[in-house]
Amino acid sequence: MAMWDRIKDQAKNLQQSQSARGAGGHGLPGQGQQGGHGSGQASGGSKAQLVGLIKSQLASVKTELKSGAYRDASMAMCALVAAADGHVEPAERQRVEELILSNEVLQNFPADQLRQRFNHHVDRLVANFDLGKAEVLQEISKAAKKPAEARAVIQTGIVVAGADGHFEPSEQYAVREACTALGISPAEFGI
Repeated sequence: MAMWDRIKDQAKNLQQSQSARGAGGHGLPGQGQQGGHGSGQASGGSKAQLVGLIKSQLASVKTELKSGAYRDASMAMCALVAAADGHVEPAERQRVEELILSNEVLQNFPADQLRQRFNHHVDRLVANFDLGKAEVLQEISKAAKKPAEARAVIQTGIVVAGADGHFEPSEQYAVREACTALGISPAEFGI
C-alpha cells in the first residue's frame, strides 16, 4: 500500500509541475475529468485513478513520444511486465496487447508494429526467461538517450502493471530493473 502512496505523490507532484508549465490554466489533456476536482482526487484517489493520472501525464507529452526507440523500448517494457512472474498465459498476453493498442500515446505507431514487437519479446521471454530478459533490458536501455522518453517507458510499464488494480512484487521488480537499465532511480517512481 505504501508503494501506491509514493506513486500517488509522484504523480501529484508531476501533475502540479506540468500544470505550472501550462499557460493560462489550460491544464493537461484529459485533466477535465481528473484534475478538475483539485488535488483531493489525486491525494485520495484509487489505484485506478492513479493509473489514469499517469496515463494523462503520458498523453500530455504524446507529441514528444514518436521515436522508434520509445516504441521499441515500450513494447519491451510491456513484455517484461507481462512476463514478470516467469510465464505469460494466453489471456494475459491478449489483455496486455489490448492495453497497448488502446493506449493513447502508443497510437502514434501502427498497431501491427506494436503487436509484432510486443509478441516477439514475449515469445523470447517465454522460451528462455533469463536470455529474453537480457534482450528486453538491452532494448529498453536504448531509450536512455532521451530522459523524457526513458521516463515515459517506465510510466508505460506502470500503467500496464497497474491496469488490473494490482502492482505485484514481480512487476515492481521488473520496473526497477528497467529503471536501472535506463539510468533512472526507481525512487523517482516510488518503487
